[in-house]
Amino acid sequence: MNILLLGRGKTGSLVAEVARQRGHHIHIAGSTENEKGAALTAEKLREVDVVIDFTTPQCVVGHIEACTKAGKNMVVGTTGWYGEIGRIKVLVETQGTGLVYAPNFSLGVNLFLEVAQSAAAALHHGYSGQIFERHHATKKDAPSGTAIALQRVIHQASGNQNEIEITSFREGEVVGMHEVVLESPADRIYLCHDAKSRQGFADGAVRAAEWIAGKKGFYNFKDVWREL
Repeated sequence: MNILLLGRGKTGSLVAEVARQRGHHIHIAGSTENEKGAALTAEKLREVDVVIDFTTPQCVVGHIEACTKAGKNMVVGTTGWYGEIGRIKVLVETQGTGLVYAPNFSLGVNLFLEVAQSAAAALHHGYSGQIFERHHATKKDAPSGTAIALQRVIHQASGNQNEIEITSFREGEVVGMHEVVLESPADRIYLCHDAKSRQGFADGAVRAAEWIAGKKGFYNFKDVWREL
């Protein structure tokens, strides 16, 4: 499969490595190569099967629009653009392309989301909840997309009208740690996912690209990861 990777950051570089290990041909376009969308013209995308985006919130929506217009499927790991999800979903479906997005492509994190969903029942039994997330000092968005996904999953599962609070920390080289704390007068429940490296993110993103190739529709990775 021919993959175009947008972004030369730490996760993007590992995605490229994993893709090559899995036998794919990959071309990388950083901000210089893709200035003003130069890498996303119909001509440049002609031989591309799937585009993977690990860039920034400021440019990802433009990337999605360009790739969708060119009829190319995408995997989007960039966060911070979810306010546009409704419009982008309509665009992808109207153009007949395929897109998988997620705040986190780690299989472990997606299992963690399901655990948190089950634990949300505690909020009906006198427990209060909090979410804590820690990432490296250079992460551009706060709270993290994964923390927001946790908040949303717990809110929907509990039927609680009040969303539980997220506290964010940016420090050092922390890859990504997410904690859910549920507390009652009698006890305290801790749920934690601690990423030891970005390997899980990269593996999941490449497997998502393999899955979306040739498909149509707008998907959240949490809804399809078990199919992988």
